[in-house]
Amino acid sequence: MKLVRFGEAGSEKPGMIDADGVLRDLSAHVDDIDGPVLAEKLDMLSALEPSSLPAVEGEPRLGPCVGKIGKLMCIGLNYSDHAIEMDLPFPEHPILFMKANSAIVGPNDDVMMPRGSTKTDWEVELGVVIGKRCKYITEDEVMDHVAGFCIVNDVSERTFQIELSGQWTKGKSCDTFGPVGPWMVTKDEIADVQNLDMYLDVNGTRMQTGNTATMIFDVRQIVAHLSNLMTLEPGDVISTGTPPGVGGGMKPEPVFLKVGDVMELSIEGLGVQRQTVGMDA
Repeated sequence: MKLVRFGEAGSEKPGMIDADGVLRDLSAHVDDIDGPVLAEKLDMLSALEPSSLPAVEGEPRLGPCVGKIGKLMCIGLNYSDHAIEMDLPFPEHPILFMKANSAIVGPNDDVMMPRGSTKTDWEVELGVVIGKRCKYITEDEVMDHVAGFCIVNDVSERTFQIELSGQWTKGKSCDTFGPVGPWMVTKDEIADVQNLDMYLDVNGTRMQTGNTATMIFDVRQIVAHLSNLMTLEPGDVISTGTPPGVGGGMKPEPVFLKVGDVMELSIEGLGVQRQTVGMDA
């Protein structure tokens, strides 16, 4: 299934994308696509006949594909080819930072650079959506606790991240810096999550090209590792790192976003995001 949330920010309705790409309204069956629904009602939703659901007219805004995300956890420096472009050693364990929930927006909402930003950067990433509460699980148990996958743009302000001291969270948590969606694809539709092509364009120019095969720590390793640090709850999202081609790694000089730039990013089987860059007042 492809599960979506559509409508005005804060008032999104639950939906499903059918095999023909038609948006269908799930409001008669669930209140939202959130942790409790992922934990308890996925089987019920998968049994529905999509053609029996009301088609949604027009092209409504898409919200984050998971509602009321509990934790948005991010793994840094997790692609071997990205570590090489940044001239950094491979980490011995997954690097974890958190992105504030106030950063979460829809897949096509504007990304607003914060005041003083001069080094806002892009990062296409695979998101893992937790569907079942877990703690101290093994790698072999991970997929029993995963609901599905989505796209995350881990937008980053490099000055805030690197030059303001403290943790990476400073440069990762600015408002609008966490587009999630367009939809969550349930795990049964992804044959091999460790072999998904991905890209990110800025103004039509290809910046990032990668594949989840070059992850240093794969999805099973990441989820098992995090479950040994904290309880993972249904509706938590883990953003698993980015391939090469970030602006901060460009040679001979870094390249960063400007007002009016348009990012388009995609992961095989998971749809497309598109954001226009603005500046916070």
